[in-house]
Amino acid sequence: MKNKRIVSAAMAVLMAGSLAACGGSSAGSSFAVSSEAASSAAASTSADAPVTLRITWWGGQTRHDLTQQVLDLYTSEHPNITFEAVPSGWDGYFEKLATDTATGGMPDIVQMDYMYISTYAQNGSLADLSSYISDGTIDASGIDEALMNASNIGGKTVGIPLSTSLVSFTYNPGVLEEAGLEAPADGWTWDDFAAAAKTVKEKTGKYGMGGSPVIDTNLFNYWVRGYGENLFSEDKKSLGYEDDKITEDFFAYWLDLIDAGAVPNPDEYEQIATLGNDANPVITNDAAFHQSWNNFTTIGANAGNDTLKMVTPPTNAKNTKALWYKPGMFFCVSETSNVKKEAAEFINWFLNSDEANDIMMGERGTPASAAAREHLINSGNLTAQQQDMFNFVDTAAAYCGNTPAADPAGISEINTIFKNIGYAVFYGQTTPADAAAQFRSEVNAVLAANN
Repeated sequence: MKNKRIVSAAMAVLMAGSLAACGGSSAGSSFAVSSEAASSAAASTSADAPVTLRITWWGGQTRHDLTQQVLDLYTSEHPNITFEAVPSGWDGYFEKLATDTATGGMPDIVQMDYMYISTYAQNGSLADLSSYISDGTIDASGIDEALMNASNIGGKTVGIPLSTSLVSFTYNPGVLEEAGLEAPADGWTWDDFAAAAKTVKEKTGKYGMGGSPVIDTNLFNYWVRGYGENLFSEDKKSLGYEDDKITEDFFAYWLDLIDAGAVPNPDEYEQIATLGNDANPVITNDAAFHQSWNNFTTIGANAGNDTLKMVTPPTNAKNTKALWYKPGMFFCVSETSNVKKEAAEFINWFLNSDEANDIMMGERGTPASAAAREHLINSGNLTAQQQDMFNFVDTAAAYCGNTPAADPAGISEINTIFKNIGYAVFYGQTTPADAAAQFRSEVNAVLAANN
């Protein structure tokens, strides 16, 4: 409870744009260093003066190792630039970022998710990178317009998309074979998935799926879109669908699988989460499926399992085009950074250089830069999993609808509400119907207060 109070307090500071923790003025910015002052400081930095860039990202150990190699290479080519790296797992990443940001300690370069970028942009935490694009410091010409538009919030370009991602299901062919099951095909249904997950548990004792369906709202967003609805209203002030049966059915569906032992209960999942992505049950041959993004088979291969395959998520007959192309993640620059120019230069190099892409090899997803994609395809160095990741962007097109706007301000609190209510259902503390009504009430209150 203490940690939750700390995070809640930090997010409250963010939402309110409080200046108390930073000692700033009330004009123009939520933080001590104004945009003008930071830009001036960056401009005055000598090209040869020592610069330390603080950078943070989430991921597994493989991402940490590869990113550190990229940082080391950049320093070798730019001896005046050194990095203070702050890597993290996904769990707890945004709670810590909220606390750091509220106290004026946001790193210079921040790996940002589409789910949270609106929250940080609307609170003045992220620098406008438009000038660095217009003056050529950042070459964004090879990034699809729709992806770039995703980071244009309030008329400001607050992030540079690094990759394209789609919700996907990773499967372990060996575990399915052990259970006597055939591999799923695109267009399979939620009934197909439930039957397969239960069969895996019955035949092998292993999990049907080794993750949690309520760790955030991404899978639920896909579920809602499967009914032809939107998770959030256009003005972001309320949920975008009226029928609570949609939410009730989601909780009931996963409760059934958890009760069958085919999906981890909350206690089991929390233990799994401490091991990190690289030890995910589908990677360690202890589960048949994992719901993630289309780079997860590459993550699995980097962690030592090169047998994993990918399939589009189960479909709902009401709307088979529930998928959407999502910016995999962004690099953003903090408004408080005194070295914005140097941060922008590094982001450009990370995005577009052959050297950086030869190290990362699409670990963060299919590169957003067309030049990077072309280079990697022509290199002949892509693994089978990396080729599948690139191809998945095309094969999934038949199941894709319009890309929704970035998630609204308050999404961090909404995710916490969603997880807590989901866990209450899975622990038998409330019913799916009551949980659905509670979710609507609490989420609408958060949305109305923050948007």
